[in-house]
Amino acid sequence: MVAITPDSPIAAVFGNHHKKRKLAEEGLGLVTVGDLLRHFPRRYVAATELSEVATPVVGEQLTIVGEVRSCDSAPFFSGNRRQFRTTVRLRTDGPDFSVTLFSPYAALAERHEGEFRPGARAVFTGKVKQFRGSWQLEQPHGFALDGPEAATLSKLMPVYPLTAKLYTWDIQKVVTTALDLVTGVPDVFTPELRERFDVLGVMQALRWIHAPDEWAQLGAAQKRFRFEEALVLQLVLARRRAAHRALGARARVRREDGLLAAFDERLPFELTGGQREIGDVIAEELCRDHPMNRLLQGEVGSGKTLVALRAMLQVVDAGGQAALLAPTEVLAQQHHRSITAMLGDLAQGGMLGGAAEGTQVVLLTGSMGRAARQEAMLRIVTGEAGIVIGTHALLEDKVELADLGLVVVDEQHRFGVEQRAALTDKAGAPPHVLVMTATPIPRTVAMTVFGDLETSVLSELPAGRAPIQTNVVPLADQPAWIERVWQRVREEVEKGHQVYVVCPRISGDAGEEGESDQLDLDEDGREVAPPKRSLAAVEEVHAELAAGPLAGLRTSILHGRMQPDDKDRTMRAFAAGDVDVLVSTTVIEVGVDVHNATTMVLLDADRFGVSQLHQLRGRVGRGGLPGLCLLVSHAEAGSPARDRLDAVAATTDGFELSRVDLEQRREGDVLGANQSGFRSSLVTLRVLRDEKTIVRAREAAEALLSEDPELDQAPALAEAVDEVERSAASGFMEKG
Repeated sequence: MVAITPDSPIAAVFGNHHKKRKLAEEGLGLVTVGDLLRHFPRRYVAATELSEVATPVVGEQLTIVGEVRSCDSAPFFSGNRRQFRTTVRLRTDGPDFSVTLFSPYAALAERHEGEFRPGARAVFTGKVKQFRGSWQLEQPHGFALDGPEAATLSKLMPVYPLTAKLYTWDIQKVVTTALDLVTGVPDVFTPELRERFDVLGVMQALRWIHAPDEWAQLGAAQKRFRFEEALVLQLVLARRRAAHRALGARARVRREDGLLAAFDERLPFELTGGQREIGDVIAEELCRDHPMNRLLQGEVGSGKTLVALRAMLQVVDAGGQAALLAPTEVLAQQHHRSITAMLGDLAQGGMLGGAAEGTQVVLLTGSMGRAARQEAMLRIVTGEAGIVIGTHALLEDKVELADLGLVVVDEQHRFGVEQRAALTDKAGAPPHVLVMTATPIPRTVAMTVFGDLETSVLSELPAGRAPIQTNVVPLADQPAWIERVWQRVREEVEKGHQVYVVCPRISGDAGEEGESDQLDLDEDGREVAPPKRSLAAVEEVHAELAAGPLAGLRTSILHGRMQPDDKDRTMRAFAAGDVDVLVSTTVIEVGVDVHNATTMVLLDADRFGVSQLHQLRGRVGRGGLPGLCLLVSHAEAGSPARDRLDAVAATTDGFELSRVDLEQRREGDVLGANQSGFRSSLVTLRVLRDEKTIVRAREAAEALLSEDPELDQAPALAEAVDEVERSAASGFMEKG
């Protein structure tokens, strides 16, 4: 008999299972026996207790244990064929459910009645639906818990991630066979490490995670696999940090009489305590001979750009260049205007009237004309421009920098890891890197917890920021409230203020710039169908408002398909107060700073993510005037989309909202390029739930590498770490 190992094909443990083709072909991604053993259940159902189903959700796939109240069969005709319908009514520790089983002949119906006797306990799985006020399971499958099919089940029945043509007990039967036959399963923990970290051996943990008889067994198994995953990832990250520190970087030493000193002397206000403290940390790190890799988090308007500018000036003082990478032309232009204005004649180095210690600030975007683009690139490559601000255009191969010393990435979640790497690769020596975000998205939170970046937080409330009131306008319940929304807009304009109206789309076309990528997902990561109703679009909404409720007001539009000059002209007119209401896509999400704008109306707000909503409302209340944000939505109460809006309305704390976002959308691909969503590289870990485990694993990883840098004493652990490092996802992380 051929030995079964983790590398054996999964078909080796099918035996005579009648669904083996489905098991092999249904897209679960299980190729080997090892894949099967690591296909862990997502939850468990206690076979000895009636299921608690507090609030059934229509359309949800549900597995329940219930007591049979009644079981009745009756014949019916389908076409010319006589068939039988058996209705089983179940009592749970919640509402009653009924399931309907169909039989082509009487004997099978009689067998159903014999199996599901009143008083018997049974398990069923199916999709929840409601019919005439009663709960049902559609397309049900199940069996009595005192019957032969239940013989191999554990007391805590695992519920596996599945496809439509398989049942959770199909997976468990094959897993049970695999656990009985497999040999040679590697354990990343040696006996000494198992004792040191108080974790189970791998085979015991596999048996208990797939077939636990009590919650304590399950807890011990989960503890082992969560710590294993955290430790492997922390070892990868610890090695990366060590390798990053070993890279040679040019020290950019602070000068006492240079450009930075001149800038500080001219500042018309005092730096906040946080700006001074974080600025000193960054200044010290820039003086080191290995690259800085720091994440700067802070609320909208908290002064992150000023901190970054002072770091850029230190690098210019030391003879280097600094590049600021922005995700949109609107933001790049805003940065160029604001930085040039803050520097004054210090931004006119080498020009008539410029300060002697000054430099030049150059903007490079994809829409610039050929002559302007060539002039900008010449000033960049010669080093005349100490500060370079740009969009993705900076990443092009033909863009060369004289001496790139610092890369600043604004709104870092808008860039993939590969894109950031394309810019840092332009430096002769590894540059220092500072990434900034106003609201950490899930991937940022995950990377922060895992320690891939050193982190600074500007936690002080921004000076001059007024409170922002946020309200949900629930059109599903109160459709007439939209009239009051436009009345409120008129009232603000009559006070001399300005208003944003934000839409998820430009026009009736799908898939265009400006449309949110927010998806609602079920617990298995499948997309919930979007609404059939057309989403609000800038062009249609603007026409309707200008001809209807906002007639007579000065309205304009802004979106990503407009020519750059038209976008810039529109933004300048809005900033100058020549436009009362700006109907826009999310191009105004970051970088737009109009102090007279007090109100924002977000149409179809449920189509935006938590971070996006928080960023957008940060556009109002910037001039000391109270802000108002209205989240207009057709989402029904209790839906994930509505919960997301309620969470945003409940707090203006961006860091708290990042945790809400993480809970709803999970971590994203911590080691790869995915920004968020259910395609997470994490299998058993959840960043919020397992923070203590992750911290413990980080400490353990540092200790192990200090004792045994090559992990020679734990070869299976070393192989697991090497496998992650060899993966494409780890390659993305290395570039970042």
